[in-house]
Amino acid sequence: MRRRVSLAAVALSAIPFSPSPASADELRDEVAARATAVMDKVVAWRHDIHQHPELSNREFRTAALVADHLRSLGFDRVDTEVAHTGVVGVLVGAKPGPTVALRADMDALPVTEQTGLPYASEVRTEFNGEEVGVMHASGHDAHVAVLMGVAEVLAGMRDELPGTVKLVFQPAEEGAPAGEEGGADMMVREGVLENPAPEAIFGLHVWPGPQGWIGYRPEGTLAAADGLMIKIKGRQTHGSAPWRGVDPIIAAAHVMVALQSIPRRQLDITKAPAVVSIGSIRGGVRGNIIPDEVTLWGTVRTFDEEMRQDFLRRIESTAESVAAASGATAEVTFPGHAPLTYNDPELTERMVPTLRWAAGEDSVSVAPRITGAEDFSYYQREIPGFFFFLGVNEEGVDPSEAAPNHSPFFFVDDGALEVGVRAMAGAAVDYLSAH
Repeated sequence: MRRRVSLAAVALSAIPFSPSPASADELRDEVAARATAVMDKVVAWRHDIHQHPELSNREFRTAALVADHLRSLGFDRVDTEVAHTGVVGVLVGAKPGPTVALRADMDALPVTEQTGLPYASEVRTEFNGEEVGVMHASGHDAHVAVLMGVAEVLAGMRDELPGTVKLVFQPAEEGAPAGEEGGADMMVREGVLENPAPEAIFGLHVWPGPQGWIGYRPEGTLAAADGLMIKIKGRQTHGSAPWRGVDPIIAAAHVMVALQSIPRRQLDITKAPAVVSIGSIRGGVRGNIIPDEVTLWGTVRTFDEEMRQDFLRRIESTAESVAAASGATAEVTFPGHAPLTYNDPELTERMVPTLRWAAGEDSVSVAPRITGAEDFSYYQREIPGFFFFLGVNEEGVDPSEAAPNHSPFFFVDDGALEVGVRAMAGAAVDYLSAH
């Protein structure tokens, strides 16, 4: 069921919080009560962000909303314009302890929404020189709203917090526009994991799974991702006389088919999955003119670094050889890379009880490896990190029938968000309490 948004949030003063919890269990009880209290706000924030999506490195409105909220809660420090539009909030608890980080990504995708929701996006803008619709088709609106809710929960517990919490609201997870830098890699380079330095970092991603379900996996969870660009150059001629030129479109077609033989016939996929896909083909302006050049854009996904390096070499040699067989040339580059999302095994084992508390014993399970990618992996290269999934389907919807992330029909049921707030706030409190 969809959660009905009420304009009046439950007053925190009406909740009988313990002024000085004596145990981790009492801290969890306070997290749970405060999470319930803040949910009307969380839903309202998500609907607002969903209706006003912004592309990578352009998350100005979203960043301002987040920064204003953190300041209103009395965070000790609120840094803005980190890696262009990122916001980092630091909340120092009254009791001594370590620092832990929680992360949410803010950017939307160049997708035209088709959900028909009353708060659906109608935003259109320019992306890489083309006019596009904009939609939170991967659920980053939910990530931001959940972490804003966590901020309110933890700020209300400052007197009981044994340590410091750093909230990281990151731009450009989906990748910076052409010619720009951004995302987690840039956040790390600009010092997000310093001053204070967190010992661990946590993140979640909404997923088309049963509502309120949490999935996790130790070690390799999401694939390493490499961008792929292949420029195939031929010689322009009239479409009625193709023999007078070199057709890069035909060469491109042969290259695309040949690339699929690499994971199917040349890589040991019993070791780990591997995928190459072409998502964009650009070339030509008229049906009767064979152009000089065609550009293919794609993605490569792997789970093993040795296999990754071998795969990239084979892609390059295959494209060059197949294009040459047609009289064309191929220039292969791999713009952009996100490492393997790797959950620290020890940290994962320690936090599973928190997930079970947040979602219920029967609603937590080990997730399969996913060939999607996440630049959360850049944080995990520096410190132990734990990344998990939150199911957001409407109740009764089979996961196999739900629209996937990046679909114009992708849907987040608000009823799942409270589990997300409990899980993220609980992860911070449990980690700090254990020290």
